[in-house]
Amino acid sequence: MPELPEVETTRRGLLGVVGQRIDQVVIRDHRLRWPIPLSLPEILKDQHWLELDRRAKYILARCERGTLLLHLGMSGRLCLLAGDEPAQKHDHIDIVFESGQRVRLRDPRRFGAVLWLEGDPLQHSLLASLGPEPLEDAFDGAYLYRETRTRSAPIKTVIMDSHLVVGVGNIYASESLFRAGINPKIPANKLSKPRCERLVAEIKATLTDALAAGGSSLRDFFGADGNPGYFQQTYFVYGRTDEPCRVCGGAVRIIKQGQRSTFYCPKCQR
Repeated sequence: MPELPEVETTRRGLLGVVGQRIDQVVIRDHRLRWPIPLSLPEILKDQHWLELDRRAKYILARCERGTLLLHLGMSGRLCLLAGDEPAQKHDHIDIVFESGQRVRLRDPRRFGAVLWLEGDPLQHSLLASLGPEPLEDAFDGAYLYRETRTRSAPIKTVIMDSHLVVGVGNIYASESLFRAGINPKIPANKLSKPRCERLVAEIKATLTDALAAGGSSLRDFFGADGNPGYFQQTYFVYGRTDEPCRVCGGAVRIIKQGQRSTFYCPKCQR
């Protein structure tokens, strides 16, 4: 699943159509996780994309009369195309702009979303209960320490909870915990305040590095321009089961936590 760096990379790749008028919307298959509103072509025609924001893993395209909410789901990809390129099997919707450019959603597994929101989009049920953004000041060591005092679940599972902090998915949780030297199995409420501060700093650094690399090239992810990300070339632990740790040389291990694979180095992460 695309995580925060991949979604932010996608958002940045679509900024070229901000300010443009929407000329046409083509829906080929409305059957996504939530059905694409069949009235969307009529709603969006002649509106402008005024802003393109992100909240957690959601992209928010603000128009004159509302906001288009976009989510990539498990396998979705938003492509910015220069013209009328032939659609493929899993290309579900095109948003065509006055310049002839189009934004196309390709989603083989159909877990993505294209929804029309009126009013304040941040009050929508999908967004209202989300935690702070990990790269903003509200997410700091004091916050993490305070919010984990009653949480006995493993720290890896806790930092992936979007109600605590958004956007720290499986890849970047494993990598951040390695960088912080923290064992993913430690109960969250056992972390000291200094270790919470260290973990927050490494989450921010890991996500920042991933953004600079254009995210990670996941099986289904490429940026809006079709280019891959390169952060996976620098993974310390993720996907490196039984390979030597880049720091100590010991074997990287894998365990299951919350039905997800966790990668870590038992020697470096205490």
